[in-house]
Amino acid sequence: MSGLDHRLEPEGEIRRFEVINGAMGRRRWSADDRARILEETLAPGAVVSAVARRHDLTPQQLFTWRREARKRAEADAKALAFVPALVAPEPATQKELKPPRAKRRAPRRRTASIEVEASGVTVRIGDGASSATIAAVIRALKVTS
Repeated sequence: MSGLDHRLEPEGEIRRFEVINGAMGRRRWSADDRARILEETLAPGAVVSAVARRHDLTPQQLFTWRREARKRAEADAKALAFVPALVAPEPATQKELKPPRAKRRAPRRRTASIEVEASGVTVRIGDGASSATIAAVIRALKVTS
């Protein structure tokens, strides 16, 4: 620390005071340093005057920082205030109350679209077969007959 650091000893009591001179003036605390020190004061069982002594502050300075931080937190809370909302389902209509019916499909009749007999063998090609499959079957029948 710059300045003069004196120790006075009147009547056996030791006191310390600091004389700040020159351009230095007051100390400037960064926001991170303030937050760290304030966090120490909020710990369970913390004594503000002990924390202040540890950081060469007065308890009044720490209480001022705490009050300013509380005011900022309250202002932030007001800016971010939420209104509780309840989302209720829409009332059910008659259509929704009835269970949906399963759509019944007519059973598909398995009929062959193409039926070929060759050398005593019957080949049936279903109605969903691709043209490539049909061509392959006909080529195979040509080769074997």
